[in-house]
Amino acid sequence: MDTLFQHKSIRNFTNKSVPAEDLDLILRAAAQASNTGNMQWYSIIVTTDAAIKQELCAKAHFNQQMVAQAPVVLTFCADLQRFTQWCNQNNAQPEYDNFLSFYTASIDATIAAQNACVAAEKLGLGICYLGTTNYNAQQIIDILHLPELVVPVTTVVLGYAAEDMPLTGRLPMRAVVHHERYQEFSEQEIAEIYKAREEESQQFVNENSVDNLAQVFTKRRYPGENNRVFSKALLGVIQKQKFKK
Repeated sequence: MDTLFQHKSIRNFTNKSVPAEDLDLILRAAAQASNTGNMQWYSIIVTTDAAIKQELCAKAHFNQQMVAQAPVVLTFCADLQRFTQWCNQNNAQPEYDNFLSFYTASIDATIAAQNACVAAEKLGLGICYLGTTNYNAQQIIDILHLPELVVPVTTVVLGYAAEDMPLTGRLPMRAVVHHERYQEFSEQEIAEIYKAREEESQQFVNENSVDNLAQVFTKRRYPGENNRVFSKALLGVIQKQKFKK
């Protein structure tokens, strides 16, 4: 429980290597995660080669230097290629060229990723998830030579933290937990839920030259135009990788 409640996103790493036995434990913890039908519809690409990390950094992850700096980069992929091959070899007709299969495999990959992250933090390592995986899936496919029916879902960098980051706040529990049925919020309740986050983010708001924290997300971080562009690109990748006819 202490490990879970002390989670921090680390974006600056030392050059200390991750011991092979620790990396093996992390990967085994990931493989032990809950999954669909106990068939593990995911794969984990472990990248430690400096040249490949630099290529991922420059071409797929918007030059976020933690990708090149971290000793280990884990790319978690929805993977039905392996399962499909097994079905074909056993006179079983696989029909997984559809969005539901991709969605299900993505859930498998994400659960495995979280297991890996908790294990890494328990071993004293720092981690950070990279949302850029969803923006530049095709570049990652090209760099890591991912075959059909394999699509990157999320990337985790891990290593030893070069800085001590403070814990970041979370919304109050009443914002995310609903008992029995979903309960919509009044305007006053919404204001109360986000009040602390707004107060602690005023410098962030000023740096982005907007009026409030909500506008940081709608105008700067996740504007609708960008979301539509990247959505179209990701749907194209899913179709190209044969998850959608």
